[in-house]
Amino acid sequence: MKPKNHTKLLQRLYEEYQAKSPQSAALHQQASKYMIDGGSHTLRLTEPFPPKIVQAQGAWLKDADGHRILDFWQGHYTNLLGHNPEVVTQKLAEVFSQRWGLQSGFTDEYQIAASEIICRQTGSERIRFTTSGGNATTAAINMAKAYTGRPYVMKVAGGWHGANPMAMKAVALEKGFQELESLKPPTDNTIITGFNNSELMEAQFERYGEQIACFILEPVIGAGGMMPSRKDFLQKARQLTEKFGSVLIFDEVISCFRFRAGDVGALYNIKPDLITLGKVIGGGMPVAAVAGKEKIMRLCGKNGPVKFSGGTYAAHPASMVASCTFLNHLVEHQDQLYPRLEEGSRTLRKLVKKTFQHVGIDVRFAGDQREELPGNSLHMLLFPYQKELPLDTPEEVLNPEVCDIVLSEQVFHLAMLLENVKTVHGLGATVLAHGENELLFLESACQKVAERFKKEL
Repeated sequence: MKPKNHTKLLQRLYEEYQAKSPQSAALHQQASKYMIDGGSHTLRLTEPFPPKIVQAQGAWLKDADGHRILDFWQGHYTNLLGHNPEVVTQKLAEVFSQRWGLQSGFTDEYQIAASEIICRQTGSERIRFTTSGGNATTAAINMAKAYTGRPYVMKVAGGWHGANPMAMKAVALEKGFQELESLKPPTDNTIITGFNNSELMEAQFERYGEQIACFILEPVIGAGGMMPSRKDFLQKARQLTEKFGSVLIFDEVISCFRFRAGDVGALYNIKPDLITLGKVIGGGMPVAAVAGKEKIMRLCGKNGPVKFSGGTYAAHPASMVASCTFLNHLVEHQDQLYPRLEEGSRTLRKLVKKTFQHVGIDVRFAGDQREELPGNSLHMLLFPYQKELPLDTPEEVLNPEVCDIVLSEQVFHLAMLLENVKTVHGLGATVLAHGENELLFLESACQKVAERFKKEL
């Protein structure tokens, strides 16, 4: 179907938002004098300008105009307990009062503690810290290439692995991708397969397997739909990488410690060779890592061929304090926290779908029927043109002729922000700070937006 034109509605929303948020508008104009587009991360720079935040606590934000905003962005999905949880901020205050916490350039007990927790909870033999998921995936791929001596990297179409030049191909999808891209010879040493497409994956391995250094994929794909992989797909990935001697890398920057107190691979009973971690493991601080088998990880050691020192601020003292404090809390209370997160996520999906369907608007969540993670706390809300499509691959959910992408990514986002709810990619992430009152607030906002869409679309 030809994408709908929402230009007039967007313009009305822009005008309403600008009138409602003059201080944020002024601060964005000032920021744009110095920073490219007024900021340092493209996804934060929503049109016509993002709210400028002065306070963040739990599920809520306060912006420069005094609005109290319910947040489902939650720091790029990192804040599993919500913004600035006391369990972390109190520990940081204690450490800073002892003249410790800023950059030192040495190893300390908190770094050792964080390493031990992550290795234990993910079954990894060795770990090295860095500061971003993109750094972690780059290092993991470099180690896989050094370990195998092979040139090619396989990835999933629609998969995002950070600004990693070896995994940037087929990040954005267009109709006809599978016919136009996946059957071509590999370019830039990157081979593309399909998410949950075991047949194409096997065909690519049969064709290029002897040259494939690694297969990197997200067990729960993020930007490609916030959907879990099928178990048979991951099992086949493990079988094929073992058959052809390729390194299997699970990119768990988003998923690790979000669905359990450890890696998602364990929920599938599948062990990769390397995993990349980030977001949740930092407890709100910039922490990422590569972990996995010692025989591969040793390649970034002192005498190894891979130069991966993590960066100046890798394992920063305050970051390690936050990380080990936060992860210890998740492990200690996992039997209470994760079931509650799952239940809240199921409730959220039910109420959002019910609210829009009540006014005759069909909405769905990407991969909503996937049984592998029934309490998925990552939510991409879609406005499909046809009811019968399953919407469980990036080729479907990112196709503007299948789903109304402008409506979900721009119109819905701004309409909800006018109702003091911050969303991203359709909705965003549930965190443990989203309780009953927050879900009622979300339901009320969705009701107002649904009624508006019924009148104006």
